[in-house]
Amino acid sequence: MTLSVKQVIREQLLSWPDVTQKPHRFGGIEFLYQGKEIGHLHGEDLVDILLPRSSRDQFIAEGRAAHHHLYPDSNWISIYMKSAEDLANAVELLRFKYTMMSVK
Repeated sequence: MTLSVKQVIREQLLSWPDVTQKPHRFGGIEFLYQGKEIGHLHGEDLVDILLPRSSRDQFIAEGRAAHHHLYPDSNWISIYMKSAEDLANAVELLRFKYTMMSVK
């Protein structure tokens, strides 16, 4: 049986220390590290992550993320998952944000 995108992301993130989940205020699932948002998942195909501007710009320039689907001038990025590679990239960028948060 193949896991859904939502199942893969949930299993990955909830295996990290101090990560929890809750419903996101605009729908979907929000993942938190010690009560602060790492990012959120809308359905099966869209992850949003808030990053420092320099990281946001780097990931967009590398083609690993897009400007946020509703707020393109914000520090949020959107990752559209159309393939297994996109899913792996989303988990990697969520891990990047988690690592930034957990070393403070």
